Amino acid sequence: MNSRDPHDLTIRDIRQEDAGEVLTLQRAAFVQEALIYDTVRMPPLTQSLEELRAELAENLGQVALMGSRLVGAVRARRESELLLIGRLAIAPDQQGLGIGSRLLSAVEDRGRGAGCTEAELFTGSLSEANLRLYLRLGYEETQRVDGDDGIQQVFLRKPLL
Repeated sequence: MNSRDPHDLTIRDIRQEDAGEVLTLQRAAFVQEALIYDTVRMPPLTQSLEELRAELAENLGQVALMGSRLVGAVRARRESELLLIGRLAIAPDQQGLGIGSRLLSAVEDRGRGAGCTEAELFTGSLSEANLRLYLRLGYEETQRVDGDDGIQQVFLRKPLL
């Protein structure tokens, strides 16, 4: 089981030099999503290290560490007053311990500090655990967009007051 207390967690700003560990974590975390959607052709699983490094050059994301182990990551960028949150990934053996909630809270705080007044994120319509988490944290569904594969993307927003 878990050898560390989930409360013994360090959350800090994401850095370009985190790219390798973040990519490894992202791939491990999104395997569950690939199983739900029956495809490995998902951007979190096909993104290259170079693409991720470029994305992290200017990012408001956060990472969670237990000791020296990176156990969670979330990315975000500012678009005017909107904080666009994406790629929340938690190590499979650490899911359900509140790390995702803490990362979202930290990235929302960082967005507020950057002048954002609202946050937006999205997930697939079959990702029930993700939807429950986002709704529990105060996000409200704003729209569903049909994908070419018949799966809907669910967009949710939350004011950052």
